[in-house]
Amino acid sequence: MAHFKKLFSTLMHHSRFIHCHLLQSRTHLLLISLLLLSLFLLSTSFTDHSPTITATALYSRLLFATKYISPFSSISSSNSCLVSDSVSNCTLSSVTTVERTRGNPREDESNMIKDLISCDMFNGSWVLDYSSPLYRPGSCPFIDEAFNCLKNGRPDSDYLRYKWKPHGCHIPRFNGRKMLEMLRGKRLVFVGDSLNRNMWESLLCALRESLQDKSRIFEVSGRREFRTPGFYSFKFIDYKCSIDFIKSPFLVQEWRDLAKAGGQKETLRLDMIHGSSSKYHDADIIIFNTGHWWTHQKTHKGNYYFQEGGHVYNRLEVAEAYTKALNTWAQWVDAHIDSNRTRVFFRGYSASHFRKGQWYSGGHCDGETQPVADDTNYYAPYPWMMSILESVIAEMKTPIFYLNITKMTDYRKDGHPSIYRRSPGTTQDCSHWCLPGVPDSWNELLYATLLLSYHDLRSSH
Repeated sequence: MAHFKKLFSTLMHHSRFIHCHLLQSRTHLLLISLLLLSLFLLSTSFTDHSPTITATALYSRLLFATKYISPFSSISSSNSCLVSDSVSNCTLSSVTTVERTRGNPREDESNMIKDLISCDMFNGSWVLDYSSPLYRPGSCPFIDEAFNCLKNGRPDSDYLRYKWKPHGCHIPRFNGRKMLEMLRGKRLVFVGDSLNRNMWESLLCALRESLQDKSRIFEVSGRREFRTPGFYSFKFIDYKCSIDFIKSPFLVQEWRDLAKAGGQKETLRLDMIHGSSSKYHDADIIIFNTGHWWTHQKTHKGNYYFQEGGHVYNRLEVAEAYTKALNTWAQWVDAHIDSNRTRVFFRGYSASHFRKGQWYSGGHCDGETQPVADDTNYYAPYPWMMSILESVIAEMKTPIFYLNITKMTDYRKDGHPSIYRRSPGTTQDCSHWCLPGVPDSWNELLYATLLLSYHDLRSSH
């Protein structure tokens, strides 16, 4: 009996500290039950431990419990739901029971936003992360066979585990449900080359993974192959949104005229936006890119290929042609995009890693299994295209969100399909990326940028 008196005396001494947590929590009945049960269980150990020590240990556990449980206490089960529930009227504010741990989630998000605002998300390093990927390897039917390295026999797997970590801040883990909620009733369009298709397929798979019913997403034309030129649109039924891809590798118009000797003459109209622009000018979010096609042989040589009006240049340096094309794109965006409605992104140049040649001359990258360590002196020259892009963007009146992924991709010499592409052969792919893989991190950065954008939008209203 003396042990019980000592135990209660010690607990009463601590009660003034735990009292405030009990007042803040609606779980006091649970805690009282926990207290009585603990007293019963701990009474068996009195012969081995001091009642003062036992009571102090019990107090520390109860204090932890009040802090841990209280964030859940204001959530009524009748208001709890998942955003993907199509039959409920859920809002983001009600999506809490599956996400909250300790602390106020709104304060946590506000602190995260403040952290991101002051951070350069594109300056960082790749770190091994053994948490679950955004989608399980082999689980997504929307990945081109050429990007499906696991299916094509790639034996190593560390390339799946590297995550991008900025210096000085933390980017939020991709939350497919929250992103779909931000995209509810909207249209997001990727416009560009096959590297943008790489990113588009990654986003589709990450968003699909968040759906409880995977049949609630479909491609409008029923196609499963996305390599051919054209327009592709995936609908997320429960969110009334679409994620589209339009192939436009130069952003300006490829042109074909009848040649004098018969046949067709192909040129690139530097003064004319690509004809597909009518299909996306009113989208809610547009993600542009262009880059790799400007390094192809016929483009890079610039002989009788670039055209303005009726004039075909005998010779034009590719950097000058690229500048003219980007200015055409910028003028079109400024004239046709309503920045009050549409957010415009431009994804920067994605690094290639061909050794001893290019894609057309025997270059290769197979055998690479680790990224370049960022503490080495390995830095490729900054692509000339990105310097031109940055100068063009600086002169635009339309705000452009610049996804500068060049440096982060430069480290990832291990992330390409190389010999594990769709068709075995001598040509290796050291430009595109395996999926799952590097483009998943681009989409995490896109997600973080959208969080910032939507936070600013809410704050202004």
